Amino acid sequence: MSEPGAAPAGSAPASSNLALRVLAALVLAPLAIALAYVGGWLWALLVTLVAIGLLAEWLMVVGAGSVALTASGTIVLAIMGFCVAFGALKTAVITGLIGGAVVTLIARSKFVWAAAGFAYASAALLASILVRQDLVNGFAALMFVLLVVWATDIGGYFAGRGIGGPKLWPRVSPKKTWAGALGGFAASLAVAASFATFGVGKAVPLLLVSAVLSVVSQLGDLFESAIKRRFGVKDSSHLIPGHGGLMDRLDGFVAAILMAWIIGFLRHGVHSAGSGLVVW
Repeated sequence: MSEPGAAPAGSAPASSNLALRVLAALVLAPLAIALAYVGGWLWALLVTLVAIGLLAEWLMVVGAGSVALTASGTIVLAIMGFCVAFGALKTAVITGLIGGAVVTLIARSKFVWAAAGFAYASAALLASILVRQDLVNGFAALMFVLLVVWATDIGGYFAGRGIGGPKLWPRVSPKKTWAGALGGFAASLAVAASFATFGVGKAVPLLLVSAVLSVVSQLGDLFESAIKRRFGVKDSSHLIPGHGGLMDRLDGFVAAILMAWIIGFLRHGVHSAGSGLVVW
């Protein structure tokens, strides 16, 4: 995400950027929530399109965005999304493994980065759909992850701007501060407390899960920043006003939803990962 936990700027451009961020969020967040609520093939379609966008941006960032490579990755991700949406998970995984090998071969000298980008997009696609596919608690689990990530981002942004202080990891992300990181972490705990208050899960386990997801979300943010810094790129694209590209907006979510699926899978299995995340 775009520099949560940034130090205070106090400039007109910063205020303008905040306004753009808010306006974009007011449009995109309700759409994402509505499709998450509907679930099914509509949510899978959104997730598949986003995964394709993530791969395209990754390939551009690392300098491997050829037409052949992007097109082949798009086709494979589209097939995977279709398969997992309609219950053919094994076929989706096999398609991903074979397709990932093809993408890697096409990339040639950039094969390591291309393979990493395909794995990144595929993980986002599969985890996002599988968490929601839980018929009992899928929507609640998905909203829990989304709200934890959003709270971490928002809390980090305002704590970082309002408090400032020592940098978190200046070599990778020079604007992020420890105050922002802790502010985002605290905000994520408020989400867990709210869910427990309304009877969705027990307080202590949800607080622990939200803590893990918040930390993982921030690590995902730092990971994306490190990739961009490695290749001298400021934003992954300019697709979303005030936010940059899909990678800039969803870096924390990709890491968090993957961790959420792992937790849910380990507790309740592949088809009940949502319940495994929020039911304790």
